[in-house]
Amino acid sequence: MADQYDLIIVGGGPIGLACAIEAQKKNLRYLIIEKGAIVNSIFNYPLYMTFFSTAERLEIGDIPFNCLAPKPGRQEALEYYRNIHRYFNFNINLFEKVNEIKKTGSSIFEISTNKSSYKSKNVVIATGFYDIPIHMNIKGEELPKVRHYYKEAHEYAFRNVLVVGANNSSVDAALECWRKGANVTMVVRKNEINNRVKYWVKPDIENRIAEGSIKAYFESNITEILDNKVEIETPNGKVTIENDFVLALTGYKPDLNFLQNTGIELSNDELKIPTYNPETMETNIEGLFLAGVVCGGMQTHKWFIENSRIHANMIVDYITSK
Repeated sequence: MADQYDLIIVGGGPIGLACAIEAQKKNLRYLIIEKGAIVNSIFNYPLYMTFFSTAERLEIGDIPFNCLAPKPGRQEALEYYRNIHRYFNFNINLFEKVNEIKKTGSSIFEISTNKSSYKSKNVVIATGFYDIPIHMNIKGEELPKVRHYYKEAHEYAFRNVLVVGANNSSVDAALECWRKGANVTMVVRKNEINNRVKYWVKPDIENRIAEGSIKAYFESNITEILDNKVEIETPNGKVTIENDFVLALTGYKPDLNFLQNTGIELSNDELKIPTYNPETMETNIEGLFLAGVVCGGMQTHKWFIENSRIHANMIVDYITSK
């Protein structure tokens, strides 16, 4: 068992790094534990993804994020956050997964990972929501041609590709695959493209659908995925189309089981919002805090980097005031 920390931060994304910056400012003994690479979620974004936010709204630690384009892309964001690490020289353990957080009788947390164990007076969970895909729960979803993450279009060129969903990730994938030569079909549960789609992309996908370049079934659902075809239930009845790949980009959710296993209470409704004090970010367990997107439960569109950076200041100010 290692020496005791003042603060352990679970998650090395932008908000976890922001918490570490504030901890450094207040001379707290801290450690970040990240299960993958630094800013692992951004690393797993599509290669050519463009952020909705402008660069300055992704900044942490008062370090400028210089970007030539109006909106930064994934590569620029990775470069920025790597430079943040170079500047602050974080105490961070990468590729180490937290398995359990327990509070002992002495009000000290014991954090067990796949590599070691640690003690800390306080813990921040800043694990985001990109780890667990929301499954469709249909027959054939387990087939290897079904993907819940999208990286780039080249693999899908000149193939029959079905994209499920009408959010930013689905629309970006559909357009990129079509432009690389794929025969793209979209299945959309609602009757239109999501209004949250990036405003400079939404007209593009709507025009491609209108001209017939991309086929779209609205108010429809996949009922079964087979080796070389997909069955779709539409308002006009069942449709069967030839298919090589299914990009089921139906969204992601936080690790709610992990939160519950730490003792954090979740709301009883379908949103599963964790309990925390909005002024301090402390959960129903004293000394255990939440930061970033994970605070929203299933409301994964509520918190972003730009509006949850403040969580770091709130948490560390509260810890140091006690």
